[in-house]
Amino acid sequence: MAKCWETRGCDDEMQAECPHPTVLFDRCPSKCAFAKCDRQTHELTIDPELVFDPDIDRDAAIKEECLYCGFFLRHGPRLESTPK
Repeated sequence: MAKCWETRGCDDEMQAECPHPTVLFDRCPSKCAFAKCDRQTHELTIDPELVFDPDIDRDAAIKEECLYCGFFLRHGPRLESTPK
């Protein structure tokens, strides 16, 4: 099962005509209506310890919105160089 940060909010047909630069940057912009997260786990955070944590693998997030989501920042993938 795909994790929430690995899933776009649009289907293949919509992606083919997407006006956002998803092909170049491969991350849906926050301003896109289809990139909005509707999951109960979504939690916008401004906690600097989470937002600036250098050990989070931000490349795993397919949407910009995930970069400020407390759930992703706490439970998302860590960089492999990070000791466990």
